[in-house]
Amino acid sequence: MDFVKKAADKMGSSGTSNQQAQPAQGGQQDDYVDKAFGSLNNKQGWNIGKEQQEKITDGGRQAYEKVTGSKVNPKISN
Repeated sequence: MDFVKKAADKMGSSGTSNQQAQPAQGGQQDDYVDKAFGSLNNKQGWNIGKEQQEKITDGGRQAYEKVTGSKVNPKISN
């Protein structure tokens, strides 16, 4: 998980991590991937802001789709 922390550090990890229960920006609800990453963020004490978490999980989704050539299941990620 060091790569996640390094990616967050490069993006300027600031903000609080207690915003998990609130909807994501743009009125979207957190999907399972966002919730899992937010939980891991809180548990590890990384203190990565919600906006940075979204960028990281979106990048992960894009990488998955690029490698596999298929979209992420909408039940798991929006």
